[in-house]
Amino acid sequence: MGYIHFDQTKEFDLILLGRVAVDFNPVDYYMPLSESTTFKKYLGGSPGNIAVGMARLGKKIGFLGKVSDDQFGDFVTDYFNKEGIDTSHLTKCKKGEKIGLTFTEILSETESSILMYRDGIADLQLDVADIDEEYIQKSKAILISGTALAQSPSREAALKALALAKKNNVVVIFDIDYRPYNWKSQDEIGIYYSIVAKQSDVILGSREEFDLTEQLIEQGRTDEQTAKYFHSIGSKIVVIKHGKDGSTAYTNDGNNYSIKPFPVKLLKSFGGGDGYASAFLYGLFEGLEIIDCLELGSASAAMLVASHACSKDMPTVEALKGFITDSKKQYGEMIARV
Repeated sequence: MGYIHFDQTKEFDLILLGRVAVDFNPVDYYMPLSESTTFKKYLGGSPGNIAVGMARLGKKIGFLGKVSDDQFGDFVTDYFNKEGIDTSHLTKCKKGEKIGLTFTEILSETESSILMYRDGIADLQLDVADIDEEYIQKSKAILISGTALAQSPSREAALKALALAKKNNVVVIFDIDYRPYNWKSQDEIGIYYSIVAKQSDVILGSREEFDLTEQLIEQGRTDEQTAKYFHSIGSKIVVIKHGKDGSTAYTNDGNNYSIKPFPVKLLKSFGGGDGYASAFLYGLFEGLEIIDCLELGSASAAMLVASHACSKDMPTVEALKGFITDSKKQYGEMIARV
């Protein structure tokens, strides 16, 4: 494949930076959140979910983040430890900040919403002092989540991690992961997203997220124009997602590869993006062809929207490949490929 070179001498495959939270998903779903009374608790937050997904797929994962100094902080730290994720740089807040809580609403198979509690939040307290150059040097790649850029001091911590990764030739992956919470203005989003995107080797996001990233550069770009721009300033792979219409990976040699969603009976409409990212990135680390990385990502996304949880239901390699094999037997070999 040759688009990304990962230094195989490094201790960690990937260190993620940003949000880890606690999700409460309703057991009595297909009704408004106001009427739901029973919930299951899971580890959540996009970087947290991706970390679990990558660990389940056999990769050595680390995490740079902040959690609350209470039982919920203990819950996510213990969960990471059980999954084999390094928590040496997942530290507790000292001023009473609380971990993010997410209550999800599953109205139907295709209608879901998310209610987040993110005032005085722990993950945004990540400080420049928490960013250890020696730790970053130990990894083949770092992943920066867009939510980490929403407020200080987290945004400065993320930018320091970015600078240290570039200094030490560590691959930079940017998962745009837009959430409206904590941002003060559209201009802020455009400023900080573009700073990170311009220095990233791999960028993943929806069309809407790329529009936010490019709003202060040039508005109204097509997918092809977006990819060409970021390739021109150093990005190797740009992945643009269109939900039920599939996704396309654009590579810096001018090629592009597209995938469709795998057919699946939906339970909910959230969580697929984190499964997609973890399996796609797993494929990159394995040196697979881009179309095969996309197929893994699409399969994992399908498995996640068909399940109740996100982190808890991240598949193993065996489960992921089994799902693809079974789907192709049922629907045909080229079911997800364009």
